[in-house]
Amino acid sequence: MDTEGGGRRPARNVLGARLADCSHDPLTGFYRDGCCNTGPEDMGAHVVCAVVTERFLAFGRERGNDLSTPRPQFHFPGLKEGDRWCLCAARWQEAFEAGVAPRVVLAATHERALEICRLEDLKAHAIDPS
Repeated sequence: MDTEGGGRRPARNVLGARLADCSHDPLTGFYRDGCCNTGPEDMGAHVVCAVVTERFLAFGRERGNDLSTPRPQFHFPGLKEGDRWCLCAARWQEAFEAGVAPRVVLAATHERALEICRLEDLKAHAIDPS
């Protein structure tokens, strides 16, 4: 995990500041720690803190990534419009290119997102000032 401890620097967001929490209700993050933290185990780079919309959720369902149906066996409540969730950077980028990208919280979006997404595009969809 890309956080403090073991001599590593704190996780950073796309603006270069300390990574803020994304959501604790529903509890999000690859590590289910409320943050879009990442590490070598996170092959999907779940690093974009997004505020999901019905339009985005429908887009995901059409592509085989149903985020609205609860999956209790995975401790996943299912998402509804307005929930914050750590999305895969590639999924956000795909939604951006299709014109259905959800808004993002820059302070809670991990800097690793910049490997896939352009900062300008993330800023254009930001709900927090940059």
